[in-house]
Amino acid sequence: MMCYLIAKKFSETGCLALQMTHGQHLADFKERLVQAVGYEDIQLVTISRPSAYGEYEPYHFVDTEQEFEEMVVRMK
Repeated sequence: MMCYLIAKKFSETGCLALQMTHGQHLADFKERLVQAVGYEDIQLVTISRPSAYGEYEPYHFVDTEQEFEEMVVRMK
């Protein structure tokens, strides 16, 4: 089942989004990101479809986990 991993800096408008598949790989990837950036400034959340979550707009979609991870670390 496809989903989107969202990274949003609490103090800013918009977010990063990466399409992924539910499962252990997603859980491990999300945990690695939390270890890198913590919980205080950046929200990491999994959503089913961007159109249902207007509060995260505008979405900036990225294509790879590496790109997503690098951009999330830079958000901090």
